[in-house]
Amino acid sequence: MHFIDTVAVEGLGNRAYLAGDRDAAVVIDPPRDIDQVIAAAARRGVRITHVAETHIHNDYVTGGLDLARITGARYLVPAEARVSFARTPVADGDTYELGPGLTLQAVATPGHTPHHKAYVLVEGDRPVAAFTGGSLLIGTVGRPDLVDPRLTERLARAQHGSARRLARLPDEVRVLPTHGFGSFCSASQAEGDATTIGMERTRNDALLKDVDAFVTALLSGLDDIPAYYAHMGPVNAAGPAPLDLTAPVLADAAQIADRLAAGEWIVDVRDRAAFAERHLVGSLNVELDGRLAVYLAWLMPWGKPVTLLADSVRQLSAAQRELVRVGIDRPAAAAVGTPEEWATDRAGLGSYRRADFAALVTAHKNGETPVVLDVRRDSERVQGAVTGSVHIPLHHLRTRIHQVPDGVVWVHCGTGMRAGIAASILDALGREVVLIDDSFDHARTAGLTTSG
Repeated sequence: MHFIDTVAVEGLGNRAYLAGDRDAAVVIDPPRDIDQVIAAAARRGVRITHVAETHIHNDYVTGGLDLARITGARYLVPAEARVSFARTPVADGDTYELGPGLTLQAVATPGHTPHHKAYVLVEGDRPVAAFTGGSLLIGTVGRPDLVDPRLTERLARAQHGSARRLARLPDEVRVLPTHGFGSFCSASQAEGDATTIGMERTRNDALLKDVDAFVTALLSGLDDIPAYYAHMGPVNAAGPAPLDLTAPVLADAAQIADRLAAGEWIVDVRDRAAFAERHLVGSLNVELDGRLAVYLAWLMPWGKPVTLLADSVRQLSAAQRELVRVGIDRPAAAAVGTPEEWATDRAGLGSYRRADFAALVTAHKNGETPVVLDVRRDSERVQGAVTGSVHIPLHHLRTRIHQVPDGVVWVHCGTGMRAGIAASILDALGREVVLIDDSFDHARTAGLTTSG
C-alpha cells in the first residue's frame, strides 16, 4: 500500500513530497534544508531510493543534489535541462520502480519551463497521484514567463497542452503540485490546498478555455517576477553547495554600528509590532513570521552582506533556515537580544506609530493631510484602492522613494506585513511614518476606497 507525505515550505509557498511503500520512497522537489525530508523518511522507516526534480527551479535552491548524495538515491532530472552534475536524465514515458507494484512514470509537461516533467505514481495498473510541479496547479498553472521573455507565449501555449495531457488521467487521481500555495511561480492564487484531476476539469482555465483565450488571460494576469529568481536557476543548474546552518558570528553594538555605516543591510526579523515600538535606527524589518526569504531576497541587492537581529537564538536559527532556501547562505553577522543591546546609545533607538484604517479616517476628520502609500502589487491595486493614495509596489520602493510626497506617510498593504517592511525602509531614510497594520478589507468597510 502506497503512502504520500507532504513537506510544506510555507515561507516560499511550495510543497515537496515523500511517496513510496513500506521499503522505498521517492522525494519530489525537495527544499534546500533536506533534514526535514530525511526525518520524514525516518518516521516512515523507508529508504529514499529516488530523488526527482520536476524542473530546474527558479524560486528556490533545491536540496535534491545534496539529498541524492547523502542517501545514495538516483537523482532524476529532466533530460533537456542543462546541468553541471551527474544525474539520471528523465525522458517522457520513463518509469522507475519504487517497490512491488509501485512505479513512477515521467510525463513531459512543458510550459513552466521547456524541460518540465510531471511524475505519475502508479499502483498496480492504477494511477493514484500526479506530482505536477509547476504544470497543473490548484485552479491555475505555473507561470510561463520565468525562463526567457522570448519564450513566454510559446510556453503559455505549451502549458495549455500539458494541462490537457494530464487531464487524461482518471478523475480520482490526486494532483500534487510543488507551486501554488503562495508561490510567485503560480500564475494566480487559487483557493484550497487539495485537488484531483476531476476537480480541475471543472474549474481550471487550461481545461475550460481554448488555447487562444487561455493564453490571452494567462499573459494579461502576470505580475512582476521577484528579482532574486534570476539567480536561482543558475545556482540549481550548477549544483548547489551542501547546506550549512552553522551559527553566524555574533556582533556587538559597536560592530553593528560599523556594519551599518559601511552600508551593509541590518535586518531585524522580529515581528512588525515589536519593531515599530523600538528598533535600531537604520535597520530594516522583514519579520520571520511573514515571508522573510522571499522579500529579503527580492529587495536586497544580490550578494550584499546582511546582519540578522533576532530576539532569541531560536528565532535567529529559524531565520537562517528560511534564508538558505533562497541562497542567502551565510549571514555576515548576527545579534540576539533587544534593540537597547544593539545600539551604542539611546540616539540609536527609534520607533514609529502603528494604526488601523479607522485611525486614518479620524486623521482626515481632524483636518490632517496624511500621505497614504499603497505598497501592494499592481494586480491587487486594480481590485480597489484608498482614494488619493500613492501607489509604489514594495519591490520598487527603494528606487522610487523620491516619488513619495512630503509629509507624514501612512503606509499600507493587504494585511500589514509588507507595509511593515515599507515602513522600516521609510523610517531608515528619515521619513516620519505611520504603519497601517490592518486588513485592507477594513479600508473598504471604512469607506476609504474607490475601484481601481
